[in-house]
Amino acid sequence: MSAHLLTRRLRPVDLYLVDGVLAVVVGAALCAYAALESPLHGGVREPVWVSVLVGLVIGLPVAVRRRWPVAVSVAVSLTAAAAIATGVIPNFAAAAPAVAIGLAFYTLAVTTPAWRSLPCAAAGLVVVSVALALTDDDLWTRTGAMVYGAVMIAPAWLLGWSIRERRALAARQSEQLVRQAATEERLRVARELHDVVAHTMSLIVVKAAVANHVAESDPGQARDALRVIEATGRTALTDVRRVLGALREGTAYAPAPGLDALPGLADQAAIGGVAVRVDVRHDAPDVAVPESVGLAAYRIVQEALTNVVKHAAPAACQATVTVAPDEVRVEVTDDGRRPVRMAGEGHGLTGMRERVALHGGEFSAGPRSAGGFVVTARLPYRAVAA
Repeated sequence: MSAHLLTRRLRPVDLYLVDGVLAVVVGAALCAYAALESPLHGGVREPVWVSVLVGLVIGLPVAVRRRWPVAVSVAVSLTAAAAIATGVIPNFAAAAPAVAIGLAFYTLAVTTPAWRSLPCAAAGLVVVSVALALTDDDLWTRTGAMVYGAVMIAPAWLLGWSIRERRALAARQSEQLVRQAATEERLRVARELHDVVAHTMSLIVVKAAVANHVAESDPGQARDALRVIEATGRTALTDVRRVLGALREGTAYAPAPGLDALPGLADQAAIGGVAVRVDVRHDAPDVAVPESVGLAAYRIVQEALTNVVKHAAPAACQATVTVAPDEVRVEVTDDGRRPVRMAGEGHGLTGMRERVALHGGEFSAGPRSAGGFVVTARLPYRAVAA
């Protein structure tokens, strides 16, 4: 129980309670006791009730320093300066009101912008230093009084200002991390949706063209094309629901596709007129590939096959995925029966490159010297025993 009280974050009511205790200690104990001290060279002693009242006037505003930091810092510095200048608090006992002044100006610097708190601190320094210099004593010169006043105010203000700056920096960094996470999430969703929509829509367009071409001459083939369109559309809807469901906390959705789902891509590509051979080689069967790496490999092969369907069909394509102990290597090649026209990188190649970069791998894509196109990717990962 005691450990919990020491480690938990203080609530506002707890902070005000602490300030109340500090106000009583500083006012009734320190400042009042300092006011009861006799001057070094004799002189008139004020009544005891005056000494106690002055101590309370200096110390009690500390209780509300978080609520009115500017007013409290002004009140404490003026009352302390007046008490020192009039001799109610001897200058050798000025360390007592310095505690109240330090608490007030620390809170002022923590809670108030520097453009507002710095002039208040400078004014307080002048007031307190003048009061110390006016005391009829030989403890210090006027320069010494200024230095002593600076010791009262400057360290507290600088400490509060530095803590305020650190908190502001931490808040900016936290906000930047939130924005970065949101941006990365948008990019992830955009990549997933692009891979799903681009792949399925390419197949749907191909079969729709076939159905439209043979609708009158061969109704049976048209119906077969429509059934393929229906099945492909349902698959696309399922994938889109999975991607969107991942954004909603607590929403159940189908597991992400991985290496085991690669053979299904060959069947889908065949609908678009691409003869695909998928070869998955496991050089390390006892090692479990992380889900994110498996998904990345699946999406890279899917997007590469989509590009073949859109740009090179009818064509023959070879997709080879090698699972090594510490990386997954992907290579997709086609024979390029139709020339590939490359006018810069589209969203597909950019998405594949981004997926590989997220895993610290290597990616390349370009025409082959023998004709066709090749896509290669290397996805490193930390091996985990299956």
